[in-house]
Amino acid sequence: MSKVLIYTGPSCPFCVAAKSLLKSKNVSFDEINLGENPSKMDEMLKKSGGRRTVPQIFIGDTHVGGNDDLQALEREGKLNKLLNI
Repeated sequence: MSKVLIYTGPSCPFCVAAKSLLKSKNVSFDEINLGENPSKMDEMLKKSGGRRTVPQIFIGDTHVGGNDDLQALEREGKLNKLLNI
């Protein structure tokens, strides 16, 4: 299974939706909450090519993007392959 990293923010419904989808697939992930770790914002910006919105989701070496991107992968049947499940 691919390693999953998700940058989240406080009170973010899109973050909740993304995490819920991953949990429904029994996929564990590392979460960095920028509300609790604001110093990680620069790290996220560098990895995401400057995208400032949360969530920012990474699966393995692939920058998926945000929740809409993650949900689109699921609808297209491509998420499981990316996750290696």
